[in-house]
Amino acid sequence: MTKPPAVGRAQVLAYRTIANDLHERHDGDPTGLAVLDLGVPNVPAGSARQALAARCTDPRAGDLALAWSTRGAPHLHRPADLPGLAAALWPLSDADAAARFATGQLPKTAADLGLEAFRATAAAMRKVVRKPTAKGDVSRAVSDLVPPELTYDCKACGARHISGGLFQLAGLGGGVRLDEDAAKTVLAPIEPWPKQPAKASGTANFIRGYLRLLGPATQGDVAKYLGTTVTALKPISPEDLAAVSVDGRTAWLPAADLDTLLAAPPVAGVRLLPPSDPFLQARDRSVLVPDKAQQQEVWRILGNPGVLLVDGDIAGTWRARAVPKKRLELSVTAWASVSPALVEREAGTVAAVRGFGAVDVRW
Repeated sequence: MTKPPAVGRAQVLAYRTIANDLHERHDGDPTGLAVLDLGVPNVPAGSARQALAARCTDPRAGDLALAWSTRGAPHLHRPADLPGLAAALWPLSDADAAARFATGQLPKTAADLGLEAFRATAAAMRKVVRKPTAKGDVSRAVSDLVPPELTYDCKACGARHISGGLFQLAGLGGGVRLDEDAAKTVLAPIEPWPKQPAKASGTANFIRGYLRLLGPATQGDVAKYLGTTVTALKPISPEDLAAVSVDGRTAWLPAADLDTLLAAPPVAGVRLLPPSDPFLQARDRSVLVPDKAQQQEVWRILGNPGVLLVDGDIAGTWRARAVPKKRLELSVTAWASVSPALVEREAGTVAAVRGFGAVDVRW
């Protein structure tokens, strides 16, 4: 048996930087960016446009839609991709469905519903969301329509309502999107919408997309990204993959991208990436940031900072806050030598996409 080719961390990061459109800023709107194949997370609100600003010159142009998609988190997507994405993210089995939504607050019988939990919730959301409606109002109405096993007594609001995780995971299947510009969470119907997925389809291709953008990766990495188990994904694992040894660990990526990985050149440049940037969605965090203490700085329980990307490697963190006279103050903690001028230029991009006229950088 032929040994898989071996690559080091630097080669993987160079490949991912290019695959994630971070090696050069594209001229124009973001609709052609590869990262939109998986979607761009919008956590916290507004960060998706900032992630796009690190990749293109006109991040607010083009037709994009915000929806709860992977793991129920809000992502920006191309509107035409939403029906196929809903089918790709639909659970593959009852066991897969039970694995995807947290049942800690729910009765033990909730997990037994499996796919029916998604079907009932998606149908209820489609029925309720006929026009732009506040999330709280939708939740209350949906809670009355789903099986009682999917609801629980909430002491905070003194009402019985649906599991928040399931509510968001099933929203796209019900043809529901989010209003990106609303101050609070507002849901709206996706029109036109074919119908609720009858079963999962296209999941293998979605996995290929993850491996193309964030590979080489293991089956466990993919399962964590989707919020499920390796066992659930085994029946539809893509066959057209190539094995690669990454610092002694076997990982995978689409066979068609193997030569691109092996030939990926070193990358030069600086970017300021928001906390949930697509580049940071890879589940092999030890590849992204080998140092354990630095990992804890980047991925916190609450309130993650943005990261400083220098020549394709994470080289520090940053945070921003508004200061008087419509200025943004950016505090940068660098772990390695970096050009202050390049960071200040990128800070101007962050300020512009966030609506500030000027920016001050503190080190």
